Amino acid sequence: MFDLRLNDVTEWIRLRGLSSVAVQLPEGLKIRAAEIADHIFSVNNIPVTIIGDPCYGACDLYVNYKDIANGLIHFGHSPIPSIMKDDDNIFFVEAFASVDVKDGITKIASELPERVGLLATVQYVNVLGTVKETLEGLGKKVAIGKGDDRIRYEGQVLGCNCSSASSVAKDVDCFLFIGEGDFHPLAAAFGAGKEIKVFDPITNELRSVNETRDRILRKRFAAIEKAKDADSFLVIVSTKAGQRRDALACDIVKKIVSKGKKAYKAVMENITPDALLSYRVDAYVNTACPRIAMDDSARYGKPMLTPPELEAAIGLRDWDNYEFDEIRGQ
Repeated sequence: MFDLRLNDVTEWIRLRGLSSVAVQLPEGLKIRAAEIADHIFSVNNIPVTIIGDPCYGACDLYVNYKDIANGLIHFGHSPIPSIMKDDDNIFFVEAFASVDVKDGITKIASELPERVGLLATVQYVNVLGTVKETLEGLGKKVAIGKGDDRIRYEGQVLGCNCSSASSVAKDVDCFLFIGEGDFHPLAAAFGAGKEIKVFDPITNELRSVNETRDRILRKRFAAIEKAKDADSFLVIVSTKAGQRRDALACDIVKKIVSKGKKAYKAVMENITPDALLSYRVDAYVNTACPRIAMDDSARYGKPMLTPPELEAAIGLRDWDNYEFDEIRGQ
């Protein structure tokens, strides 16, 4: 169903004259890691190293690949234009889906308002044109937004960036997200200020993420309230190229100290409950992937806040002015 473009991969290796490659895959594609390695070895006759670390996006790009191979093949994500400059020895395979959505969209069109914005994960941006044409043929007004330069494709949503949605939010009554799961549509639900309906192109089912969004927001309110009593904060900076926000972390430290509280900055690659267990602080502020706080807060024994939530906790922002922590491009 997802096109891994293995013939293109082996031709790219041949043209580059590479003598070894590393392969990086998200969790959902690791089941095909052995198949990919076997294909490359059978065609190119070169060693293949599979990168076993978790990979949740292009922000997890294995930038040190040259320590283990001549080239890197990154599956399942598109490059982040604002931070990933040209490297001829990195090949991104977006793994576009091959799926017919026309009949499914036709069936659910009556459940959509007149003005609809379209969004998708990178795997389904290739079907947005068909979805737009189908809906317009049924009398809908359809918009596909252009994101900032962290986004490669029109209509594409990342878990940390919904600028494709916000760019056309004023022109639509709701957004129709094409894809599976809640992770990506929730980013738009938090940041775009409009209802998000999800169309699963595999099951042809339509659903709303409003209930999930509201449940998470209630948990965020509870975390902010608990952090109001904190006297010390650990401000976390990620070393991942796509998540590193040093300047923001320094600004947060200053804001905390200005309120008579203590702040400590820590740098780490992978943020986990075990990695934070030893620090004697009352709360954490995460400047890395915002979804660590939004989605995984229950895993941490102390409040885990995003930067805007920290401002609410120390009295610099009202809850009514709640803001999704979006990692933006330039």
